[in-house]
Amino acid sequence: MPAPPRGRLIVLEGSDGVGKTTQAARLADRLRAECPGRSVVSLREPGGTPLGDDLRRILLDPAQKIGAETEALLFLASRAQLVRDVIHPHLRSGALVVLDRFFLSTYAYQIGGHGLPEDVIRAANALAVQGTVPDRTVLFDYPAVDALARAEARVAEARVAEAGGDRMHGLGPAFHARVAAAFAQFADPAWQAGHPECGPIVAVDARGTPDAVAARGWAAVRDLI
Repeated sequence: MPAPPRGRLIVLEGSDGVGKTTQAARLADRLRAECPGRSVVSLREPGGTPLGDDLRRILLDPAQKIGAETEALLFLASRAQLVRDVIHPHLRSGALVVLDRFFLSTYAYQIGGHGLPEDVIRAANALAVQGTVPDRTVLFDYPAVDALARAEARVAEARVAEAGGDRMHGLGPAFHARVAAAFAQFADPAWQAGHPECGPIVAVDARGTPDAVAARGWAAVRDLI
């Protein structure tokens, strides 16, 4: 019996409000259509395991007061469990894994946004992922002001619908400006060369209709399969 095809890990990244989660769902659907018979798995961070889902609720709960260091460790704990229990088994079986957020979000939010030391966070992330390197990260690029406005509109809708909201969205415009600046530098080839653990990163223009953005996202990954 021939060995299963090599699994692929495709990550979608970007600031809040760029449409990343919508595009992750569209990409997974496209992969299923283009690769009949191949397992396609959609995941998100934080979450994806029972422990990770519990940590997600804590991390996003606006009633929680969480320090920057604690926040980083909770995100990485969720990641470690997801990699060990879900991502690695699926990749070994030959699945195509589409992941909504991974390394770059940690580097943007915890290093760029909170100012935690890069060497410490990179070392902790290495422990969490145990050598896992994405086959491709699609970095959705969108003007920071417009992306933040989109995100704030979603938070307002959530507060009306759920009387809640998202703790991360409530960290303020200065924090999110630092996060956006961090995401912008990830498209720089020099930055990528200095961070090989992140794997290949392709920047995609997130402006335009969802269909147009989906077409650009597909073009960025179709050579993998």
